[in-house]
Amino acid sequence: MPASETVTTRGNAAEPTPETLWAAVLTAARWTRADELEPELRTFAADPADGLRAVADTSPEGLLRRDPSLGWITRASTAPVARAFFDLYLPICNAAARSTLTIGHLGQSLDGYIATTSGDSDYVTGPDNLRHLHRMRALCDAVLVGAETVAMDDPQLTVRRCAGDNPVRIVLDPQLRLRAAHGVFTDGAATTLLVCDETHLERAGQQFGDAELVGIAMGQDGLDLRSLLTALHARKLRSIFIEGGGKTVSAFLEQDLLDRLQIAIAPLVMGAGRAGIHLPAREHLADCMRLSPRVFSMGDDILFDCDLRNAGATMAMAQPSTSASHRIV
Repeated sequence: MPASETVTTRGNAAEPTPETLWAAVLTAARWTRADELEPELRTFAADPADGLRAVADTSPEGLLRRDPSLGWITRASTAPVARAFFDLYLPICNAAARSTLTIGHLGQSLDGYIATTSGDSDYVTGPDNLRHLHRMRALCDAVLVGAETVAMDDPQLTVRRCAGDNPVRIVLDPQLRLRAAHGVFTDGAATTLLVCDETHLERAGQQFGDAELVGIAMGQDGLDLRSLLTALHARKLRSIFIEGGGKTVSAFLEQDLLDRLQIAIAPLVMGAGRAGIHLPAREHLADCMRLSPRVFSMGDDILFDCDLRNAGATMAMAQPSTSASHRIV
């Protein structure tokens, strides 16, 4: 997380705790999705009970403003700890309200690996980044992983380390190689979709454990991911959080289907293992993707948050953009 888990002070007043700031973010997300805000309500304070509380525009308690065209904006007077927290999560609320949103996240070692050669990844990053993962799950409509992640980690993909609702869980398994005994298919904790090659539906039926089977056409290199996103959006799943593994995140990145990419780097050296991002090799740096990230500290880990749509991220970009905000908090 971009803020310490301790209460900081500003003058003689206690700053909102991370739990209060998170309640404010959840409330902002809920109001934005439901379009519940009245036009005259523009400035808000963080409130432990209600998440957000409307205050006068001149109130020193005011941390956030709601602009009808821009969405949620952190006030210039907001203290650094709260500002960093809002800067990380409010863009997710704003983007998901205006359009669809697809976010990829990987946690990796300093030398670029997300797991050992045996597949051990429990855990590469520390508890602050794990809490961030749960917050992202709570903010998004769906969390998506590949079959290998389920086979190796048997993840729950639910929200447990923070407040918030469980997202819809999506597992990509084109050839239906997973067993129905995995917890994600049997625990009933959240709606679960198992996505496979559409040619398998006739023999497999509509259910896989407690999960609903969804058939998608195959492309040249696997599932047609663009068609997959279209099908998910048709189900009103507008914000998709792709949590792993490396091959799955890389496939969306290579096909230009990610709006944001988050890479958390832990102070860990594996020497060898399973790589994070997999993209076709390029001979020249000028042909590589150079991003303009925002940077957040999460305990001992560093999170690079890259806006792939608005920060000028392109292939064949040899010089870093100076327009993005670089920040360590």
